[in-house]
Amino acid sequence: MAELDANLDHIIPSSVLPPFWAKLVVGFVSLVCFARSYDGDFVFDDSEAIINNKVAGVVGRADLLGALFFLLSFLGYCKAFRESNKEGTHSTFWVLLSILLGAVAMLCKEQGITVLGLNAVFDILVIGKLNVLEMVQKALHKDKSFENIAVLRNGGFLFRMALLASGGAGVLYVRWKIMGTGPPAFTEVDNPASFADSVLVRAINYNYYYALNAWLLLCPWWLCFDWSMGCIPLIKSAGDWRVTAPAALWLCLIGLICQALCSEDSHRRRILTLGLGFLIIPFLPASNLFFRVGFVVAERVLYLPSAGYCMLLTFGFGALSKHTKKKKLIAAVVLGILFINMLRCMIRSGEWRNEEQLFRSALSVCPLNAKVHYNVGKNLADKGNQTAAIRYYREAVRLNPKYVHAMNNLGNILKERNELQEAEELLSLAVQIQPDFAAAWMNLGIVQNSLKRFEAAERSYRTAIKHRRKYPDCYYNLGRLYADLNRHVDALNAWRNATVLKPEHSLAWNNMIILLDNTGNLAQAEAVGREALELIPNDHSLMFSLANVLGKSQKYKESEALFLKAIKAHPNAASYHGNLAVLYHRWGHLDLAKKHYEISLQLDPTASGTKENYGLLRRKLEQMQKKDV
Repeated sequence: MAELDANLDHIIPSSVLPPFWAKLVVGFVSLVCFARSYDGDFVFDDSEAIINNKVAGVVGRADLLGALFFLLSFLGYCKAFRESNKEGTHSTFWVLLSILLGAVAMLCKEQGITVLGLNAVFDILVIGKLNVLEMVQKALHKDKSFENIAVLRNGGFLFRMALLASGGAGVLYVRWKIMGTGPPAFTEVDNPASFADSVLVRAINYNYYYALNAWLLLCPWWLCFDWSMGCIPLIKSAGDWRVTAPAALWLCLIGLICQALCSEDSHRRRILTLGLGFLIIPFLPASNLFFRVGFVVAERVLYLPSAGYCMLLTFGFGALSKHTKKKKLIAAVVLGILFINMLRCMIRSGEWRNEEQLFRSALSVCPLNAKVHYNVGKNLADKGNQTAAIRYYREAVRLNPKYVHAMNNLGNILKERNELQEAEELLSLAVQIQPDFAAAWMNLGIVQNSLKRFEAAERSYRTAIKHRRKYPDCYYNLGRLYADLNRHVDALNAWRNATVLKPEHSLAWNNMIILLDNTGNLAQAEAVGREALELIPNDHSLMFSLANVLGKSQKYKESEALFLKAIKAHPNAASYHGNLAVLYHRWGHLDLAKKHYEISLQLDPTASGTKENYGLLRRKLEQMQKKDV
């Protein structure tokens, strides 16, 4: 067993440092690399994966978890041979555990299933020491000794291959039963090469993508959160200089493969084969060879292949140091590469601190990417800089004239700036391009309502609800339309639908209370207000609306308590103080009424109704003083 351990350590060399110090150094370097982003915001996909995700936020760590279980599965497969007392035999328990860990890796990330293929390659070429070149030569020369290759006649090897094959098939079957056979629906902007009519164009561009991925491993300087939407224009002719990149990639790969197959040094063959296995096999699901993927380049899929890259780089520098006397120079180059990559990692982690830095960092990398301009515009709009946001949204639409989300957001801003005609044109175009775009239909309805085109607005709202049944905001806006048309029952029904779908929809509750109050249905308004406050007990606007109803019903004490609670939550609301003053005025607490009228007018000196009521109160107080005199 000790001899087998030594052999495996020779195949996969352990670190130069003692294990404890090696772990300490790696852990420290990792902390330094990512230290700038530990207190950063949740950005980009984090909003959906973590903030708005109710089942588990751990989905945001899919790549890390997939890589963890991938490596555990591989190490478990290695352990199967370490646990055996005889060379060539194995521990079935560790083989089965490796398959189980591979299944867990796949559940974290589909890419994880490829570990079973890597384990098979490791078993054949490393444990079995199969010389592929020798086997091919014997097959071509019809050498009878081909049938006597030891690894192929080893019962333990065949049993392990059967376990890996059946385990992989079982995992894929379970995945198929859960998720079905149909691939996700991708669009041309996600992966334009896969939609090209010419097989040759597809092949050239796929190979260019491979070259670009390889370059990102070698020189991870140009990084982008999203590589879709025109970020990488298609290669459509042989005259495009970029065709040299796939040629260079395959030249390097063929050279490495030849060394892995033809080298007389069996140790070199096994190291190169294992490194290439780690580099290539985990990347296969992202290669477009087996099915269309929804991206052009995705830096996350390079996380596992980077292990193979590191193995090849380390082996290369090790081999170089053996053939040169300038070992210090080699060491300096290695340390320099490590330092530069650490520096790049620190810079990149700083760019992920917040969305503004992340999105702007992509502008220099992918200036032709409409999604980059869209996200910069959205970030600016969220911060209230509408003028700059409009500029980026317009650029996004220029780069991708079918970018309906950019049209929708631009239309929203134009609507808020009262540029209603252009807003209607953009939103109409968005729903024409994507007829099931519910949000655009709703926003189109809002614009049409503002233009007094009520029938068209109602049709738009109804279309939005048809495409998204559970759409509380659309029901809320539909209710506002009906209120404007004095269709009070329809308005109340629409707002009730909004609160059923979203019980915390404060605006819908408020509008119901106010409409019932304005139409004299005080008892019903009070019931709705109490129901709303039970669901949203800390909403000061609901307290205010219910307090108004209670005041009109002469329930002064309860109304006062709600007004004061609303003011405590939002002390600078002039209307809250003004309406409390009206309550005190009716109630006969004139000094308190005077105090809150004055506070209200300090907060909003232009409030004409408060001015008028305050004037009435002062005249009344003056008359009372005259009577007292």
